[in-house]
Amino acid sequence: MALAQLIYASRPFGFDEAMLNGILIDARRCNQRDDITGALVCRADLYMQYLEGPEIAVAAAFARIASDDRHLEVTRLVWAPIIERLFPKWAMLDDPARSWMWTQEEVADGAVSRASEAEIIGVFARIAEEAI
Repeated sequence: MALAQLIYASRPFGFDEAMLNGILIDARRCNQRDDITGALVCRADLYMQYLEGPEIAVAAAFARIASDDRHLEVTRLVWAPIIERLFPKWAMLDDPARSWMWTQEEVADGAVSRASEAEIIGVFARIAEEAI
Protein backbone atom coordinates (compact mmCIF):
# COMPACT_ATOMS: atom_id res chain seq x y z
CA MET A 1 0.00 0.00 0.00
CA ALA A 2 1.52 3.29 -1.11
CA LEU A 3 1.85 5.98 1.56
CA ALA A 4 1.49 9.67 0.76
CA GLN A 5 1.83 12.97 2.54
CA LEU A 6 -0.39 15.94 1.89
CA ILE A 7 -0.05 19.39 3.40
CA TYR A 8 -2.61 22.10 2.89
CA ALA A 9 -3.24 25.56 4.26
CA SER A 10 -6.55 27.33 4.72
CA ARG A 11 -8.00 30.32 6.44
CA PRO A 12 -10.37 29.59 9.33
CA PHE A 13 -13.97 30.72 9.03
CA GLY A 14 -15.20 31.92 12.41
CA PHE A 15 -12.27 30.56 14.40
CA ASP A 16 -12.87 29.86 18.08
CA GLU A 17 -12.09 27.13 20.60
CA ALA A 18 -15.38 25.28 20.01
CA MET A 19 -14.80 25.14 16.26
CA LEU A 20 -11.24 23.93 16.74
CA ASN A 21 -12.40 21.20 19.14
CA GLY A 22 -15.01 20.09 16.60
CA ILE A 23 -12.40 19.88 13.85
CA LEU A 24 -10.04 17.88 16.06
CA ILE A 25 -12.77 15.44 17.16
CA ASP A 26 -13.82 14.87 13.52
CA ALA A 27 -10.22 14.55 12.32
CA ARG A 28 -9.19 12.07 15.00
CA ARG A 29 -12.26 9.89 14.47
CA CYS A 30 -11.91 9.79 10.68
CA ASN A 31 -8.13 9.46 10.75
CA GLN A 32 -8.19 6.49 13.13
CA ARG A 33 -10.76 4.82 10.90
CA ASP A 34 -8.75 5.52 7.72
CA ASP A 35 -5.20 4.84 9.05
CA ILE A 36 -4.20 8.50 8.64
CA THR A 37 -1.83 10.28 10.99
CA GLY A 38 -0.67 13.88 11.06
CA ALA A 39 -0.67 17.27 12.70
CA LEU A 40 -2.77 20.42 12.60
CA VAL A 41 -1.28 23.85 13.15
CA CYS A 42 -4.09 26.21 14.03
CA ARG A 43 -4.51 29.80 14.98
CA ALA A 44 -6.98 32.57 14.18
CA ASP A 45 -5.43 33.34 10.78
CA LEU A 46 -4.17 29.93 9.62
CA TYR A 47 -4.87 26.24 9.51
CA MET A 48 -2.01 24.21 8.11
CA GLN A 49 -2.42 20.47 8.24
CA TYR A 50 -0.11 17.56 7.52
CA LEU A 51 -1.82 14.28 6.59
CA GLU A 52 -0.03 10.99 5.94
CA GLY A 53 -1.29 7.51 5.23
CA PRO A 54 -2.63 5.36 2.41
CA GLU A 55 -2.71 7.49 -0.74
CA ILE A 56 -6.42 6.94 -1.45
CA ALA A 57 -7.44 7.67 2.15
CA VAL A 58 -5.37 10.86 2.28
CA ALA A 59 -6.89 12.08 -1.01
CA ALA A 60 -10.41 11.36 0.31
CA ALA A 61 -9.67 13.20 3.58
CA PHE A 62 -8.44 16.24 1.65
CA ALA A 63 -11.58 16.22 -0.50
CA ARG A 64 -13.73 16.29 2.68
CA ILE A 65 -11.64 19.15 4.12
CA ALA A 66 -11.78 21.16 0.88
CA SER A 67 -15.60 21.05 0.98
CA ASP A 68 -15.83 21.84 4.73
CA ASP A 69 -17.27 25.34 5.26
CA ARG A 70 -15.05 25.86 8.33
CA HIS A 71 -12.15 26.36 5.89
CA LEU A 72 -11.70 29.21 3.40
CA GLU A 73 -9.16 29.34 0.58
CA VAL A 74 -8.03 25.72 0.94
CA THR A 75 -4.72 25.36 -0.90
CA ARG A 76 -2.78 22.13 -1.37
CA LEU A 77 0.89 22.88 -0.71
CA VAL A 78 2.54 19.44 -0.85
CA TRP A 79 1.48 16.07 -2.25
CA ALA A 80 4.18 13.40 -2.37
CA PRO A 81 4.85 9.72 -1.79
CA ILE A 82 6.58 8.85 1.50
CA ILE A 83 8.35 5.79 2.87
CA GLU A 84 7.71 6.39 6.56
CA ARG A 85 5.45 8.58 8.66
CA LEU A 86 6.48 11.69 10.61
CA PHE A 87 3.58 11.29 13.08
CA PRO A 88 3.06 7.51 13.43
CA LYS A 89 1.49 7.80 16.91
CA TRP A 90 -0.78 10.78 16.29
CA ALA A 91 -4.24 10.46 14.73
CA MET A 92 -4.06 14.28 14.76
CA LEU A 93 -1.55 16.21 16.80
CA ASP A 94 -3.03 19.58 17.82
CA ASP A 95 -0.24 22.11 17.61
CA PRO A 96 -0.58 25.82 18.14
CA ALA A 97 1.52 27.91 15.81
CA ARG A 98 4.96 28.33 17.35
CA SER A 99 6.95 31.51 17.80
CA TRP A 100 9.41 30.25 15.18
CA MET A 101 6.65 30.07 12.58
CA TRP A 102 5.35 32.88 10.42
CA THR A 103 3.79 35.89 12.14
CA GLN A 104 0.22 36.93 11.35
CA GLU A 105 1.65 39.77 9.27
CA GLU A 106 3.84 37.37 7.29
CA VAL A 107 0.87 35.03 6.69
CA ALA A 108 -1.26 37.98 5.53
CA ASP A 109 1.58 38.98 3.20
CA GLY A 110 1.60 35.52 1.54
CA ALA A 111 4.52 33.82 3.33
CA VAL A 112 2.88 30.40 3.25
CA SER A 113 2.17 30.48 -0.48
CA ARG A 114 5.75 31.65 -1.17
CA ALA A 115 7.35 28.95 0.99
CA SER A 116 9.04 26.06 -0.79
CA GLU A 117 7.84 22.49 -0.30
CA ALA A 118 11.03 21.83 1.71
CA GLU A 119 10.23 24.76 4.05
CA ILE A 120 6.62 23.57 4.52
CA ILE A 121 7.71 19.98 5.23
CA GLY A 122 10.42 21.38 7.53
CA VAL A 123 7.77 23.04 9.72
CA PHE A 124 6.15 19.65 10.34
CA ALA A 125 9.47 17.83 10.73
CA ARG A 126 10.33 20.25 13.51
CA ILE A 127 6.92 19.79 15.15
CA ALA A 128 7.39 16.01 14.97
CA GLU A 129 10.80 16.26 16.65
CA GLU A 130 9.35 18.44 19.43
CA ALA A 131 6.38 16.07 19.95
CA ILE A 132 8.57 13.11 20.89
